[in-house]
Amino acid sequence: MASLKDMRVRIAATKATQKITKAMQMVAASKLRRAQAAAEAARPFAERMDAVLQNIAAGMAGAAGAPKLLAGTGSDQVHLLIVATGERGLAGAFNSSIVRLAREHINRLLSEGKEVKILTVGKKGYEQLRRNYEKHIVDRVELRGIRTLGYVNAADIGEKVTAMFDRGEFDVATLFYAKFRSVILQIPTAQQIIPPKLEGAAAAADGASYEYEPEEDEILNDLLPRYVATQIFRALLENNASFYGSQMSAMDNATRNAGDMIRKQTIKYNRTRQAMITKELIEIISGAEAL
Repeated sequence: MASLKDMRVRIAATKATQKITKAMQMVAASKLRRAQAAAEAARPFAERMDAVLQNIAAGMAGAAGAPKLLAGTGSDQVHLLIVATGERGLAGAFNSSIVRLAREHINRLLSEGKEVKILTVGKKGYEQLRRNYEKHIVDRVELRGIRTLGYVNAADIGEKVTAMFDRGEFDVATLFYAKFRSVILQIPTAQQIIPPKLEGAAAAADGASYEYEPEEDEILNDLLPRYVATQIFRALLENNASFYGSQMSAMDNATRNAGDMIRKQTIKYNRTRQAMITKELIEIISGAEAL
């Protein structure tokens, strides 16, 4: 049985932990506002770029001169998985949920006889995936130390991915990240970005007809690399907001749990102390009666 001193030390340590989790919750809440605003501001641009790309691509459907980034290589044997996670933990299931979705995708591709290559963006994704898939990881990008995510960070990753595609190192690229919905809801998402899945291309083709200057292929040659970088930038911003939302929720739960532990430990301490006092009184009274 623990002594009263051990109990006091345990209660003090739990209170110190509660102060830390409460402070982390407040910091996450403060950063979440800016991260959420940035993610929501990036969505209209990314969605509008999707619409423009769909409209242009609809006019080139089946055309022989379609850029390779749009048409693909004609094969799907080699897959590049871009797994974007956080640089830190203590955020609940944020990192593990993204990695779980990527792991399911990897296992399915391997069972179909496909070749899988992995590019990790974020320390936690690399740490989790290297346990089982280290030989499949071809590159890693860490964003530690970057206070404010900018388009330049995504552009660097996009250039690396498009350069790999130009060298013929993969046929299909899929991006994994968590889409922010609310503090308690972040949706793990897999999005194919090379070649892009333009689900609305057929619908766009049925609409109004546009003439482009310069020609569609010239526009696409410039637009497609920007599209890849934009989708990666959007994923990074969504991830950033999702991380702080998940961390805020996790630290709130940790603070509540610490409070429950403190109450239980305090009750146990008081009961043990009362039992010791009662035992001492009984011994004193018994000794007095013996005299």
